[in-house]
Amino acid sequence: MTTTEPHSATARTPTAHASRYLQQVCKHWQHNMPVEFTPEQGTVTFPKNARGADWPGDATVTFTAEADALVTRIDATSSGQLEGLKGAVARHIDRFAFREAPLPFDWQG
Repeated sequence: MTTTEPHSATARTPTAHASRYLQQVCKHWQHNMPVEFTPEQGTVTFPKNARGADWPGDATVTFTAEADALVTRIDATSSGQLEGLKGAVARHIDRFAFREAPLPFDWQG
């Protein structure tokens, strides 16, 4: 367990297809990382050493499907890890949302 201060951000992305995108991105990432999901909520754990990185600890991305938006929360262990995951999440969701991409990710926090 790490004792570093967490770095977090949340984005509420308007879309009528939040559950679909949540499930697609979780299925995509479950081949490489620990993932748990339902049609309403998903959690992906990004290991601290994913893709050769050396972050202080693992990061967690949580997706929540609302009727009119996909809410994404990233809990990371460093600002660099947080910024990298913001980009990775947006790119992957946009890939599955190609009909309405690019979606707005207004990160707060």
